[in-house]
Amino acid sequence: MKLSRNAIAIACAVGVMGMTGAAFAAVPLYRMFCQVTGFDGTVRKAEKAPDQVLAETVLIRFDTNVRGLPMTFRAEQVSQRVRIGETGMAYFDVTNTSDKPIHATAAYNVVPERAGPYFQKLQCFCFEGQTIQPGQTMKFPVQYFVAPEMATDRESRGVHEITLSYTFYPTREAELAANAGQPSGAAG
Repeated sequence: MKLSRNAIAIACAVGVMGMTGAAFAAVPLYRMFCQVTGFDGTVRKAEKAPDQVLAETVLIRFDTNVRGLPMTFRAEQVSQRVRIGETGMAYFDVTNTSDKPIHATAAYNVVPERAGPYFQKLQCFCFEGQTIQPGQTMKFPVQYFVAPEMATDRESRGVHEITLSYTFYPTREAELAANAGQPSGAAG
């Protein structure tokens, strides 16, 4: 069977468009997969706290980072000791140290990775764009628990310390506006 040049060109164009679409979809699909499964240390979102609270405790450490933003970001407590299954609450302070509004988003992960499926959040400021005005300090809560199943999982049974790490980075809209030389939020 002989294919025309037009058919080959169309097939190549469709293939390139399909691969480009797959490349754009890969990041959100991977993020969704990690949030659902806890893969790669990603914290899972829970609908409710567990009914069972164990006597065994785990130390939760909080790590804060900022990437490319004029702001300070810190946890009000460096660590908390909670019982497995108990609901914990941590607060984080963010201060815009510049004279312009900041548009930012926080992403997170958990170390060790094997604790990721069991460290679950009920409330979080992550993956939501935040606007912080010049000189403004905002307080963000995180409500979480470590699922009781971690104590019986052969791979995670020995985990006695978990680090929850957050990184604030510029939102995509803020980066696009900066690259275009426009103030954030300006029409383009």
